Amino acid sequence: MPTKTTAPLKVDPETDKLISHGAHLLGMTKKQFVDEAIRRFLDERRGELQARMQSMMATLDGSRTSRVSLLSGLSAEEIEELGGVETAHLAV
Repeated sequence: MPTKTTAPLKVDPETDKLISHGAHLLGMTKKQFVDEAIRRFLDERRGELQARMQSMMATLDGSRTSRVSLLSGLSAEEIEELGGVETAHLAV
C-alpha cells in the first residue's frame, strides 16, 4: 500500500497567526484546524464547485485541442497561435 505524503502549506504570516490562534482556542493542532476549515469551506461551496465543473466539462468536444484548452486555460485560438496540438506526439 502506498504511503501518504504531505506537502507543506505556505501561508502569509497573518494567516498563520489566525490559524495558530484559532487552533489554540479550539484545542486543536494547526493541522486539524486547517483540515476542518478546508472541509467546511468546500462543503459550503459544493454547489458552486459542481456548477463550475459542469461548465468546464461542457467545453469538451472530444478533440485534443479542447482537452488542452481545458487543462491549460488557453483558448483554441491561443493554442493555434502557439503551433496547435501535435497529435502524433501526444498520448491520450
